[in-house]
Amino acid sequence: MKPPAHPSVAEKLPRLRLHITAAAETCIRSGHPWVFAGSVREQNRAGASGELAVIYDRRDKFLAAGLFDPDSPIRVRVLHAGKPQALDAAWWTARLEATVHRRDGLFDARTTGYRLIHGESDGWPGLVLDRYDKTFVLKLYTAAWLPRLDDMVALIRERLQPERIVLRLSRNIQRAAECFGRGRHDGEILCGPAVREAVVFLENGVCFEADVWRGQKTGFFLDQRENRREVGELARGREVLNAFSFSGGFSLYAACGGAKSVTDLDLSPYALAAAQRNFQRNSADPAVAKCRHECVQADAFDWLAGGDARPFGLIVLDPPSLAKREAERAGAIRAYGRLAGNGIRRLTRDGLLLACSCSAHVSAEEFFGAVRQAAADSGRHFVELKTTRHAPDHPATFKEADYLKGIFLKFG
Repeated sequence: MKPPAHPSVAEKLPRLRLHITAAAETCIRSGHPWVFAGSVREQNRAGASGELAVIYDRRDKFLAAGLFDPDSPIRVRVLHAGKPQALDAAWWTARLEATVHRRDGLFDARTTGYRLIHGESDGWPGLVLDRYDKTFVLKLYTAAWLPRLDDMVALIRERLQPERIVLRLSRNIQRAAECFGRGRHDGEILCGPAVREAVVFLENGVCFEADVWRGQKTGFFLDQRENRREVGELARGREVLNAFSFSGGFSLYAACGGAKSVTDLDLSPYALAAAQRNFQRNSADPAVAKCRHECVQADAFDWLAGGDARPFGLIVLDPPSLAKREAERAGAIRAYGRLAGNGIRRLTRDGLLLACSCSAHVSAEEFFGAVRQAAADSGRHFVELKTTRHAPDHPATFKEADYLKGIFLKFG
């Protein structure tokens, strides 16, 4: 991997110009934010990571501009398409302002944890910004942002005034960040006071911790907020199983909603310890104090397939992605069906099931179909209560961004 040219070097070179295939032109005009390496027909020179690439159509007219990434299959991540614009400081400020305004009215003081920038779907390809109270987490999925990181941090600080900003890096760019990104590393505090304790935030009045330095994603699964709230409304009087529980988000909502008991099931002792701490943080709530909380450390697939046969009145199945690439799609669909079937076997009469998928390679129709088939194969009467998709602070504006699915079923 060659080190990217410093922006000042790139500025002295001719503008990076690309021509792409006719099919790619059509995709860009339809709003798709990616240009793949195989779609680049012509390029006037080698480009540096993070350099602004200008794409022209077959008539040599401006089509789009975006961040160039020479080491990624996604060669250009589109920032702007349509009529030419200067992507200067004023443009970036306006882009952030528009992104923040999309969240206006979504949250009150009882929710201090949510997504502020959701990558491509907000016009920031490969960049995510999450808020956990006064701590913000900036996660990068492409090295193309590294040369612009200081400018982005300054922009965020000026507009949003966080107490601190923590940098998270996807695994595929961590080496590039350390070698060529001025020594950047995952978990680095970009601004603000140093602290290594868990960051505490509110979600609909429920108190949670987020490990913003080492935790999965940016420290918490903010995208499941609406499904957690729904579980809280359905849990009263029920014994609840939260499979793949992570830090107990669904369980704590169930307890707040009046569940008799909740069982967190996860392979990670670290996740289960976080769940116990989250319950302790909310112990002043009478419903939480009354609810029996149990943690089971086991592989959720194996545990549901055999082992403990006790029934539950509400089961949440929220596994990690079962298809991280297209080749795994068929196997994932079968696995979702088996998982749902094993969960259904554990449900009491009038029991409720929430099954979720975060696999972008499995469509909503395929996932819902697998769960519905498992329900039909169970031989039990069931009613489909609702299906759910992305939370409003996690918009999905193109196919590859459309990953989150949930389905609620009630069984006789």
